Amino acid sequence: MSRPFQRALAGKKWPRVEDGTGLEVHRRVARHGVRRGGGRLSLAGPCRALLSEEQKASYEAEGFLVLEDFASKQQVEELRGRGEDLVRAFDPETISIFSTKKQEKTMNGKANMDSRQYFLDSASNVSFFFEEGAFDDEGKLKQSKDTSINKIGHALHDLDPSFRKFSRSEKMKSMLESLGYLRPTPVQSMYIFKQPRIGGEVVPHQDSTFLYTDPPSVIGIWLALEDATVENGCLWGWKGSHKAKGVERRMVLDSQGEIVFDKDPVPHDLGEYKPIEAKAGTLVIFHGQFYHMSYENKSNKSRHAYTFHVVEGAEGFEWAENNWLRRKDGFPFESM
Repeated sequence: MSRPFQRALAGKKWPRVEDGTGLEVHRRVARHGVRRGGGRLSLAGPCRALLSEEQKASYEAEGFLVLEDFASKQQVEELRGRGEDLVRAFDPETISIFSTKKQEKTMNGKANMDSRQYFLDSASNVSFFFEEGAFDDEGKLKQSKDTSINKIGHALHDLDPSFRKFSRSEKMKSMLESLGYLRPTPVQSMYIFKQPRIGGEVVPHQDSTFLYTDPPSVIGIWLALEDATVENGCLWGWKGSHKAKGVERRMVLDSQGEIVFDKDPVPHDLGEYKPIEAKAGTLVIFHGQFYHMSYENKSNKSRHAYTFHVVEGAEGFEWAENNWLRRKDGFPFESM
């Protein structure tokens, strides 16, 4: 186990795995990394948190799973309201623009080092990132602040009470245990706004590109806070791509402290991608090697979502030392 996980998990009890199937899944994880698949089933009600055999088989086959009614209307409203409160209280001093094509940019003459450091520090903070299309040529917002933010990240799951409660709920923990996770450890979280008319494209990618363990163990967890449709920029995914592809490229922090990709972008046939539309309250989980994307939101409707990423913190899994995401001293990762 890597030192960051040793510090983070010291003194923690191992989560209880409810059945032999979960243990067997984890044995496969230790040998090969998690293999998962997809489908669409309902998880209404707090007592149906553990995934069924049908759900797990579907997840393993296609690389993702759609869980309708995972979050209640009250939970959705709480998270949306909290996101709005955070934006309302935010007084931007450093303007950072988020793009999946280039992870950081600057505006208003800010030094590149400032923008880079703001992005890196967000691993331990609740930080704010604007849409690329939010500013005019003079660096001024074209519209109000609350309709210009791209996302909030990347430590909501630890620092904000509302997002922490949802991310670390018993239902969430049980769902991850049913996939074989022994010490599910959240490492990154984002509130994504996908603003009307300017909500940016998210290019095809694997989550393991940005968050890597050896062996690979990251799982993406995405909650629709508003209805996500083709019209307003829903997720699109390539079914089965987690089996056909390994981790094809990584974004790392190099020896000079620069954020770089280790390889060029991988060409894609976008015809392989299918929309994953989701009603508010629906949870979508996907394998770290599952390719997914979303198009620009050119509609008049926003597409709010909360997403976070979990890795295995148990013995035998190491957090890559060159991951861009590094917590500050005294603020380790914390398992569920």
